[in-house]
Amino acid sequence: MTRRLICLTSIFALTSGAALADMNFNRIASFATPQNMAEGEDRSRETSPEIIAATADGMTLVYTDSPLEVIGMVDITDPANPAPLGNVALEGEPTSVSVVGRRAYVGVNTSESYTEPSGHLAVIDIDSKEQVGRCDIGGQPDSIAVDDAGSFIAIAIENERDEDLGDGRTGQMPAGELLMIDLADNMAQCDTLRRADLTGLAEVSPEDPEPEFVDINGAGEVVVSLQENNHMVVVARDGSIASHFSAGAVDLAAVDTAEERALTFDDTLSAVVREPDAVKWLDDDHFVTANEGDMDGGSRGFTIFRKDGTVIYESGLAFEYAVAEIGHYPERRSGNKGVEPESIEIATFGETPMIFVGSERGSVVGVYDATDPARPELLQLLPSGIGPEGYVAIPGRNLLISANEVDLIEDGGVRAHVMIFEYQDAPASYPHLTSAGIQQPNGTPVGWGAISGMVADGAGMIYAVNDSFYGMQPTIFTIDPSQTPARIVDYTRVTRAGFPAQKLDMEGIALDGEGGFWVASEGRTDRVIPHAIYHVSAEGEIEQEIGLPPELMAVERRFGFEGITKVGNVLWMAVQREWGDDPENHAKLVAYDLESEEWGAVHYPKAAPDTGWVGLSEIVAHGEFIYVVERDNQIGDAAVTKKIYRIPAAEMVPAPLGGALPVVSKEEVRDLIPDLLSTGGYVLDKVEGLAIFEDGSAWVSTDNDGVDDHSGETMFFSIGTVASPS
Repeated sequence: MTRRLICLTSIFALTSGAALADMNFNRIASFATPQNMAEGEDRSRETSPEIIAATADGMTLVYTDSPLEVIGMVDITDPANPAPLGNVALEGEPTSVSVVGRRAYVGVNTSESYTEPSGHLAVIDIDSKEQVGRCDIGGQPDSIAVDDAGSFIAIAIENERDEDLGDGRTGQMPAGELLMIDLADNMAQCDTLRRADLTGLAEVSPEDPEPEFVDINGAGEVVVSLQENNHMVVVARDGSIASHFSAGAVDLAAVDTAEERALTFDDTLSAVVREPDAVKWLDDDHFVTANEGDMDGGSRGFTIFRKDGTVIYESGLAFEYAVAEIGHYPERRSGNKGVEPESIEIATFGETPMIFVGSERGSVVGVYDATDPARPELLQLLPSGIGPEGYVAIPGRNLLISANEVDLIEDGGVRAHVMIFEYQDAPASYPHLTSAGIQQPNGTPVGWGAISGMVADGAGMIYAVNDSFYGMQPTIFTIDPSQTPARIVDYTRVTRAGFPAQKLDMEGIALDGEGGFWVASEGRTDRVIPHAIYHVSAEGEIEQEIGLPPELMAVERRFGFEGITKVGNVLWMAVQREWGDDPENHAKLVAYDLESEEWGAVHYPKAAPDTGWVGLSEIVAHGEFIYVVERDNQIGDAAVTKKIYRIPAAEMVPAPLGGALPVVSKEEVRDLIPDLLSTGGYVLDKVEGLAIFEDGSAWVSTDNDGVDDHSGETMFFSIGTVASPS
């Protein structure tokens, strides 16, 4: 039997009790770019919004989509409800776009090979969606930019190298260059094309500059990043070189360089070249670079330069550390370029000049107050889609837009998105959880991610475990949910004989009543991770391991325990999905009596999946009921089942294993999909944590998969107080 349970309150973690005193950016909408595909078009094709621009009135967005060879358009007249305006086909791969009036200027790559690059500048009328102009540019374009007056356009002709040729380094011909074309009557004047020679400037490969990104200041000067050459060039409007200099290098101490499934921040890198990607003028004398890196480096931060080459600010690891504190650090990129800052946007909101720094791998946007360019102040970190590539700020409408290029259609994952943020007189709605305020012994952040099972204590704290993604650093986190955002205030590493415990997949945690914990490990036979229960001391040492009995080991059991709770002397574990001896759409709730050491189980009736599978991911005892989280493995619009149910405790009478098991009834407590949509994003897959305090107040968390093919976003929120049916 399934009934709807109405909760008495619904108070979200990030807004409860907060004063509306400060202006903050909050995400208000997400637009999945497959929505722009025409009726009947194959929506299983990859889309990828990369560079994005807006019309002067801020009502229409235009973005490049290279896999589809189109530009896409979005109506944001109502920014909270973006509407598709369709795609415009191009005669090649779009690499960048700028908008002047109602016309989009698009760099289009038509190269047949690395040695025979070609491309053109296409002029698209936004209203008619027709190409109204075209200039041949004789090479492969990358970034383009238009000056504020709409009088000329700058185009970086990259002529990129073949990374599979030889040693994959620069020095491959033909060389790239910078082009400039005048605009008149909002039309490119192709006959005004002039070329700025960028060869002979950099030390790395002076013959092969490979310009990457361009921007134009109020004086008509073009700044160009030569990423692989680790060089910056400022070019006057007439094509002469105003200044040029090496982007330089930095030393990084206490950095994570090993992809060892742990967040350690204990290594040192010396003389790491910045290799900037995006660059934007902050004013006529200063510009900001995102130091993503490529061939030889990537310093994991951003830098503010004077146009004469003087460094006035270097972020070092500060940006990366801030990303780690909110659970967005991409551990599997530690050995490469960490959070990979790739994008920069500059705009003034109110009277505050701001820098927006996008982390490609952390899928997060840093918002900085640049009132003092020598001391930018981090104001916020905003959750983006996967792989933010481009931004456009619309200060006149208090909007910031991100284009997120990663489309996981081939892996059954989330589609690529454009996301819309509004500058509001409201509290920041993200992050939901942070470790800011505590450090590891070496003074570095307590990084975290892949939060799984949770449990509440009687003192207002929640304990949460990470899963096997951090197999070399199994941890119990202590969370104070009374703060906004909720704070990780302590952490306990789980150990065996004093060393990090390996072969664990912690998916559930319960209090033992004596200061320690019971932990459920899901287990993976193919990874030699046992299905088991562990007793862990308050200090984190494993004191006892309880393996599955022969009756359970004998059946097909790919899916293990996803939660644990303690009722008297009995531990109850939720099994994620059916085992070989279970009826269809039924999973076991397994019991272990700590005194008699006897095992038993009941059957739980799961929803039949529309697509994919439905399983259990948490179990919590509270009062006269046992609460479970039941979810499908779907994301975004495909998600159907993300719910909390409860079972009468009186029905939880385990039968001996090996025979027929009783089937319990369930009662719906809450549909979590509205909660998962409450911050303007798409529905996340893994609702995995539920904690209920003695007064019935309940908290829910999601697992961010360690920021691996995931936006890194963790939701941690209150659903109010669970109550009796009305």
